[in-house]
Formats: sequence, structure tokens, C-alpha cells
Amino acid sequence: MNRILRLSFITFLFGNCVPAASAQDIAAGKDIFQQQCSACHSVDGSNGVGPTLKGITGSKSGEIPGFRFSQAMKSANLTWDAKTLDAYLADTQKVVPGNQMPFPGIRDPKQRADVIAYLGTLK
Repeated sequence: MNRILRLSFITFLFGNCVPAASAQDIAAGKDIFQQQCSACHSVDGSNGVGPTLKGITGSKSGEIPGFRFSQAMKSANLTWDAKTLDAYLADTQKVVPGNQMPFPGIRDPKQRADVIAYLGTLK
């Protein structure tokens, strides 16, 4: 059996064993947001216990108008992009020590990715 046929056969046999990268699921992210975040955060531009998350993607930490942020959040100097949101949602105190958000984090990376995809739709 020539080399190309062997590689094709191996790929055929084992190709389905490698997990495919999964795309973010905005609808799942919205559901997770509603279950874990909506008690404190709105998506309509109004602040509550926590700041609104409308337009969070691309914004700076501690700069949403009308919300009184902790000094830790004001001083963090973060830009909320997928990478910083992922780290923050995994462990808020590790990313911004001393912030006032009492949140245990979202441990599942897929769930965090889904929530971040949903937050990205909030313009």
C-alpha cells in the first residue's frame, strides 16, 4: 500500500476520534447569562446591582457611565475582549483582585465562550 493510501486509511479510521472545534453558541450563551448573570447585570443599558453589559465588548474596565465601580476595577485598565472576558469570567478575583463582584466564576470553557459570544451581540 503506498504512503498516500496508508495516510488516507489512517485518517479515515481515526479522523472521527479527534474532537472537532465547536463554535460558540449565542443562544446557549444567552441562557447561561440569564441563569447566572441577569440578577445583577442588564443588557438594555440600565445599571443595577452591577453595570449594564450592553456594549461591554471593546469597552474599558470601570468606564460604564452611571455605575460606581470599585477602585480595583477602575485601576485595572483592561479592555474587555474575548481573552480578558474569558479570564475574568473564569476567576474574577484573579484578574481584578479586590473587585466587588461576588461571583464564583464559570468553570466550563465552552460555557464561557458561549456567554462571551452572546455579550458580543449586545451593541
